[in-house]
Amino acid sequence: MSALHFTDANFKKEVLESTQPVLVDFWASWCGPCKMIAPHVDELAKDYSGRVKIGKIDVDANPRIATEYGVMSIPTLIFFNGGKVINQVVGAVSKADLKRKIEENL
Repeated sequence: MSALHFTDANFKKEVLESTQPVLVDFWASWCGPCKMIAPHVDELAKDYSGRVKIGKIDVDANPRIATEYGVMSIPTLIFFNGGKVINQVVGAVSKADLKRKIEENL
């Protein structure tokens, strides 16, 4: 299972109302650093399946959510738990760093 695809329309249900912790990757198709971390996000979605919901939201196609959470640079990865932001990472990070951040936020 690769990363889920979140939208302005399903964000509330999939992220804010989730019973699992959620990691949201805010990205865009033209963003080089976003493309660099995309394989890591997909791999971690498989590794943490059933424990953490991991997905992506395209900021160009879904600007409302990006604006609501103050996303000014991409990639931005925001961790949610119980519908609340608990942590975030801005910029391209290694898979190991991202995995460490997920573990910290479980």
